[in-house]
Amino acid sequence: MRKTLMGLGAALCLQGAMAQEVAHVAAEPAGLKPWSANVNGRVAKQPDGSLLRQWPGTYFETGFNGDEVYFRVGPGDVSLRLSVDGEAAIPLVKPAPGLYRVSHFKRSGTHRLRVAVASESQSGPTAFGGFFAAAGTEPVALPGRSRQIEFIGDSHTVGYGNTSTVRQCTPAEVWATTDTSQGVGALVAAHYDADYQVNAISGRGVVRNYDGFAADTLPQAYPFALFDRSQPADPPGWGPQVIAVSLGTNDFSTPLRAGEPWATREQLREAYEAAFVRFAEQLHRRHPGAYIVLWIAAPDGSEVQTEVARVVEQARRSGIARIGFVPVPGLGMAGCDWHPSVADDRRIADALARHLDGQQNIWPAGRH
Repeated sequence: MRKTLMGLGAALCLQGAMAQEVAHVAAEPAGLKPWSANVNGRVAKQPDGSLLRQWPGTYFETGFNGDEVYFRVGPGDVSLRLSVDGEAAIPLVKPAPGLYRVSHFKRSGTHRLRVAVASESQSGPTAFGGFFAAAGTEPVALPGRSRQIEFIGDSHTVGYGNTSTVRQCTPAEVWATTDTSQGVGALVAAHYDADYQVNAISGRGVVRNYDGFAADTLPQAYPFALFDRSQPADPPGWGPQVIAVSLGTNDFSTPLRAGEPWATREQLREAYEAAFVRFAEQLHRRHPGAYIVLWIAAPDGSEVQTEVARVVEQARRSGIARIGFVPVPGLGMAGCDWHPSVADDRRIADALARHLDGQQNIWPAGRH
């Protein structure tokens, strides 16, 4: 049975074979020792050592020997998923800021703890305060995975409302049913035992956001660690072998409004193609050895599917040889607001994996 931990002063246990517990700690134990974590995702380090993050899907991992481990949550509404040793994740929804203890593990010995962000945070960043060990718990260094995949996109990459059982959702229900840790990026990364980043924002396009609303497009926001453009994104050690991009749904899903820069759909299509090719070229220069795959979840013959295919053709002509196209039609779109459900996310992930498995020399040789 799964329960959800919300707020202050609560504890959660998973019953049966796994009985791990997560509990908010009112009084901090003496002698806690901080240690570094493996950080996957874009973060901005604060003077107090905490990490601000805003792009979805950020996750933090640590290894340790012992019976308990602690982590600190900072301000900001966030939905977290905690997993120990690869077991089923525990939801931690809108936790109060403070210290949390993880204990009562299924087995003894060396453990691996992952704290993953499941929710989207467009309105503002949230903070993670790091991991801590009490007396009797010793940190264990975790080697980084040699395989890395970057996912870039919009709500389809975020996992917008993907766990919802209905299509009609309030904004609060969208937030509560969005789970990036069950989305396309997490599924593909798990298939390849890869680390991953999800650099996606719901509602954003290449040149035009959903219904023409004013905000940075995804290529405009992409260079930065936070959405306020206060700090460039430059994660240490990040060199993905695969970059999977899905953009265009928001550019084309609504009619043009009066006053937008494009008088006709043809002008919009031309601007989209030119800007998307430039963005692909930027990604190629940033990671010249990476294989780039553009995918789109849309019906066969749709405007957006045709446009993404044209971008791939133009990118090849511009000199990007290692680029592919994966259309994914026929999805149920049973998530909030006719978005992909977790079942659709699995179909998209399977399509991407089949495509990547057919490519040559993507992954580094040896251990992964």
